[in-house]
Amino acid sequence: MNTGAERETKVVPFSDRVAEAVERKRTQLVVGLDPRVDLLPVELRGEAGRGRAAAAGAVERFCKGIVDAVAPYAVAVKPQVAFFEALGGDGWYALEIVSRYAADAGLLVIADAKRGDIGSTARAYAAAFLEPQGSEPPLADALTVNPYLGTDSIDPYLAACRRHGAGIFCLVRTSNAGARDLQDAMLSDGVPVWRHVAGLVGEWGADLVGERGMSSVGAVVGATVPRLIGDARRAMPQQIILLPGVGAQGATPADVARAFTSGPASALVNASRSVIFAYRDTEDDWRAAAGAEAARLSAEIWAAAGW
Repeated sequence: MNTGAERETKVVPFSDRVAEAVERKRTQLVVGLDPRVDLLPVELRGEAGRGRAAAAGAVERFCKGIVDAVAPYAVAVKPQVAFFEALGGDGWYALEIVSRYAADAGLLVIADAKRGDIGSTARAYAAAFLEPQGSEPPLADALTVNPYLGTDSIDPYLAACRRHGAGIFCLVRTSNAGARDLQDAMLSDGVPVWRHVAGLVGEWGADLVGERGMSSVGAVVGATVPRLIGDARRAMPQQIILLPGVGAQGATPADVARAFTSGPASALVNASRSVIFAYRDTEDDWRAAAGAEAARLSAEIWAAAGW
């Protein structure tokens, strides 16, 4: 019997929400929202030339159109926060609007901000992205974080995972060429730095494993280094691996197959420019082109995953 007391809402771990969405939609595709103003469709690019407020409005319209186009084929979108922040307060407001729009379309939202700091600053970042704001839901379901400041820089995000069902993706071995400068450097015991970080990520996520067997503490591993993907999976059997680099950076769905050995929802594959700017290589409307490319990639990734 309802006594009038507000019922406590059950917190569903991020990893379980990922698994449910992957199984329901039969896709592991994440579409990155990297709204470069200079690459927007011509009808929006002209609008964006009238100042930052107008540019933020054009970015909002563009991202909403992409969300509509890719929602049937993707499990999440990954807004690259920098492109919104570059447009000032109007850009941040556009990020909030786009994130809520994507959530209402049934997509998970992974904020790609790569935050990394300690103490009260880290707690503020966790609050900004992963914690409810009054009666409003969190800005994002998950956040990319830089773990290279150590455990105390990650603790506030872990607290958000426990309290609010958030997720994080720690940078482990990134997709850019310069990653080898630091992440591939060998420690005194012969272990590369990225492999040491992978071990830490596994430890941080050990008590955040959901009912589906995966942790809400995930890892970013570049799809552009397929020879390392199998090693990363063995090092982090319970981590959801977020794999950027498919599409414009040159990786293919076949390159990431070994990431899925822990299950169909044990990895997510991100494609950004190749989807959202697909219209530049076709005669199609920009929304139709994005939808068609998302559909193609989604099917190829599902097939490559082998489930």
